[in-house]
Amino acid sequence: MLLRVGTAFTLLFIYFPLAVLALYAFNRSRVSRWPIDGLSLEWVRRAFHSSGARAALGTSIRVGIMATVVALLLGSLAAFAVARYRFFGRDVVSFLVVIPIALPGIATGMALNSAFREAPLIGGIKFGTLTIAIGHATFCIVVVYNNVLARLRRTSRNLEEASADLGAHPLQTFRYVTFPAIRTALLAGGLLAFALSFDEIIVTTFTAGAGSETLPIWILQNYSRPNQGPIVNAVGLFAVLLSIIPVYLAQRLTGEEAVTQASTGGATAAP
Repeated sequence: MLLRVGTAFTLLFIYFPLAVLALYAFNRSRVSRWPIDGLSLEWVRRAFHSSGARAALGTSIRVGIMATVVALLLGSLAAFAVARYRFFGRDVVSFLVVIPIALPGIATGMALNSAFREAPLIGGIKFGTLTIAIGHATFCIVVVYNNVLARLRRTSRNLEEASADLGAHPLQTFRYVTFPAIRTALLAGGLLAFALSFDEIIVTTFTAGAGSETLPIWILQNYSRPNQGPIVNAVGLFAVLLSIIPVYLAQRLTGEEAVTQASTGGATAAP
């Protein structure tokens, strides 16, 4: 009984603010007060037709895709290097790859801003979608790296060695042996990286340029405007729902993979 009460309190503590946001998104009145004056779809309709919000959403999606692609490439390469090779300083490399997600976002943003402004070898980089994506990729790499590294450590290297012994080219071994073993980890890591990029605001503030406003930045800039408050609530609710999708899919992928591995292991042990 005590465990159930504690679980219910934890969920209430986490999700009550989101429930309030949802109610305000459908509030009939322009004023956010409790109790609400009634329910209406007016602010949802206005949010859907807001050109600024739609443009910011498009920018967030583009940035998320770009950051995810970079994170998948670099995170996977780093995971393979650490999992499949022995070299001096391997633990240090692993630590350095993971540490960006623990750094204060404002420190990362300041460092990236200075690097993009100065960039002595190329005369600076113009702030925009590209700089935001690069900034997001610095910490999105971590979730891809952790997912792929964990899967590689659970995957026996004997299969890859057997493939090589049978005359398979390294690319063939990767295509038919390694990639099928890690593809769900790659997909889950990519989904989590996209969700992480989509919600990021601190690093974005330091790396965005004119005309590269993401959805979180749009929400922050319009939240304090009295005439935009209800619309911002509706946009915020949409951002929450959109963020849930990749996280849910990633959780299902990793969960189903764990169940499959357990079932396979049990079937192998049974004989």
